[in-house]
Amino acid sequence: MDNWLTEYGVTLGVGALILFMLFIVWDLARRSNAGRFGTIILYVGLAMGIAGFLIKVIITYLLENAGDGSL
Repeated sequence: MDNWLTEYGVTLGVGALILFMLFIVWDLARRSNAGRFGTIILYVGLAMGIAGFLIKVIITYLLENAGDGSL
């Protein structure tokens, strides 16, 4: 159980946090009357953070499996 939590707990936790941040950005855009362009900018900023996290996961996977010849 501890090994599973170590491997997947952070990924699942960050995934849950990303879903919560989607709600926060939606609520912020709605309450501030950001308009279409402002809402898009808010979501683009959030998407950059999500993309960074996904790139980190991919790079980590590639580095851990670099020596065994399989992807």
